[in-house]
Amino acid sequence: MLQTFRIMPLILLLCTSLIAQDLKSIELPKPDTTGGMPLMQALKNRHSSREFSTDTLTQPVLSNLLWAACGINRTADGKRTAPSAMNWQEIDVYIATAHGLFLYDPVKHSLVPVLSEDIREKTGMQPFVKDVPVNLIYVADLQKINRASETDKNFYSGVDAAFISENVYLFCASQGLATVVRGSVDRDVLAQAMKLRPDQKVILAQSVGYPKR
Repeated sequence: MLQTFRIMPLILLLCTSLIAQDLKSIELPKPDTTGGMPLMQALKNRHSSREFSTDTLTQPVLSNLLWAACGINRTADGKRTAPSAMNWQEIDVYIATAHGLFLYDPVKHSLVPVLSEDIREKTGMQPFVKDVPVNLIYVADLQKINRASETDKNFYSGVDAAFISENVYLFCASQGLATVVRGSVDRDVLAQAMKLRPDQKVILAQSVGYPKR
């Protein structure tokens, strides 16, 4: 199935949008929520990998990946595949690729262009991050957290980012993708490159790609 998906590379969609300087959201294909392997098998296969192919993730794969990470699975009330304390939904998922930085919009299941430059190298301290097709960046929007101390804000945003990361791990295990979550990030440098507000905080980054052949 993965080989079939490679016929429609994501790079074509991203390049077209950026060249056209279209600042509108990029609609992703509808996620396929019927596939994947049994949960117990995915748990058995779950592991971290630091060796990736440079092949670009395709539109259907990226669509399914982001929906699995924190997409909306209950449309009536907008609740998601990953839990969050008090349903704050304070973790935003950014996607760093060779063709720019994008923000995932779960409500519209779309990509919002943020930057046209490649900032993958700034998403971690490991040498492989600059070549991985996709680096996910989990950013806490602290404006969305109310009735909490600074200590609790840090705690809950860390936990909620971890929930999303584990969803990504299970999706990758199910689909035969390679992934690793990373805490070794120069958060100040990355936040500056992403042009984040002072009340936005980089929590974790996670690399995703096809396994290195």
